[in-house]
Amino acid sequence: MGWWLMRIEDVYIWDINAKWLGITPYQLMENAGAGVAKIIEERVGEGLKIAVFSGTGNNGGDGFVAARHLSFENNVTLFLVGDEAKIGSEEARHNWEILRKLDFVKIIVLKDSTYIKPLDLSGFDVIVDALLGAGTRGEPREPIRSAIEKINKYAGRVKIVSVDLPSGYPSDVRVKCDFAVTFQWDKEEYGGFERVISKIGYPKELYRLVGPGDAKFALQKKGEHKGQNGKLLIIGGSEEYFGAPYLAAKAASYIVDLVYLAMPEYSARRINDPNIILRPFEGKNFTKEDVEDVLSIADGVDAVVLGPGIGEKAETKDFVIEFVRWCEKPMVIDADALKAIAEDLDVLKGKEFVLTPHPGEFKILFGKKPEGSLEEKAELVMKKAQDINGTILLKGRHDIISNGIAWKYNKTGNNGMTTGGTGDVLSGLVGALLALENKPLRAASVGAFLNGLAGDMVKEEMGENFTALDVAEKVSYAVKWILEF
Repeated sequence: MGWWLMRIEDVYIWDINAKWLGITPYQLMENAGAGVAKIIEERVGEGLKIAVFSGTGNNGGDGFVAARHLSFENNVTLFLVGDEAKIGSEEARHNWEILRKLDFVKIIVLKDSTYIKPLDLSGFDVIVDALLGAGTRGEPREPIRSAIEKINKYAGRVKIVSVDLPSGYPSDVRVKCDFAVTFQWDKEEYGGFERVISKIGYPKELYRLVGPGDAKFALQKKGEHKGQNGKLLIIGGSEEYFGAPYLAAKAASYIVDLVYLAMPEYSARRINDPNIILRPFEGKNFTKEDVEDVLSIADGVDAVVLGPGIGEKAETKDFVIEFVRWCEKPMVIDADALKAIAEDLDVLKGKEFVLTPHPGEFKILFGKKPEGSLEEKAELVMKKAQDINGTILLKGRHDIISNGIAWKYNKTGNNGMTTGGTGDVLSGLVGALLALENKPLRAASVGAFLNGLAGDMVKEEMGENFTALDVAEKVSYAVKWILEF
């Protein structure tokens, strides 16, 4: 496929993100089944006797569509393996109901293995395997297992074509196909059979665009007890700022179990939120003397956000550099902390981190301002992420995220989010996603998506005049929308 190796998880993410773009599962199933039929007719011929074996999942739905398309020029029998009441998705059910209305497709329902054992398939020229799709685990159960064994008895005598992957793969109980019609990209990680690629209408954007599919996986809970779903430390605040670290903490509190907020005591006095665990430090600004105590708090959390409202005092810059040097937890480095590490980027070596600059901060860090097209900016972000061996989230109208290997972009958000503090909300969300044990690229990508989505929800209610706190308080609604999408 050209850019990076896809995983089964990516198949689900693409389907969800395609739906978000308005490409319905019905369209994808229609294109998949039509593609299978077209390739069979091109490679094997027409005027054939064809048996289509479909399961009750979406792979079976692709088989229903393929049977319909093949029936125009061929004699088709559709074998449904399982109970028709168990046909899962709306789109598979829709295509099953269409088939039942057709007079020129013969349908035979094989509810259990006793129906399968006496089958004689010797009169068929082609057997289409649409029993199981990608992502199945372990050996197939009955009656699918018997259907696979029956199909394999005709291997070498009848042309066997699998839909997407041979059913049962990667277990030892799998269909011995002549080739598989696989969708959109070559599934190179699956060896041992010929693959013919059929495009089914995914747009190029899906390689790069962050959507609800990415977010669904990133927001998965890890446990049932307090603290198992992420503990985050936010370090920020100064004599000048106390709102920024609070906004980051507020946003994160909707996602992780525990949020610790380390702030100078001078500004911490103004925070009064029972959902956040305050850790005040003496004085008005962080200094090098605080490093050891802050590190001891960091030892007990899963990730750290460093920088919101932390200020640019010389002693605070020293604190930032020393903290980063000794911190062993995944970090989000934001705001004034970015300016501090710009003077010593070597301190990032060997660390797991996300930098969250806007274009001006990017120039301070790397000496060059991102300009030009989306692709040109992405190329620069990817190059710099590669140079520092970390992840960069470049904030902008389209956020660009790269870990130096791949790049993604996010286009949620609106003009109302130019208001001060939305970047702090973003850093809190990225930190929370890191605390949920997401890799930095996913944490940064989904953090940007979630921040923009919350902002879009606020805009829908209030127009473009709102505050960053409004965005933070909408995070739980955005999460609910994602999980239910």
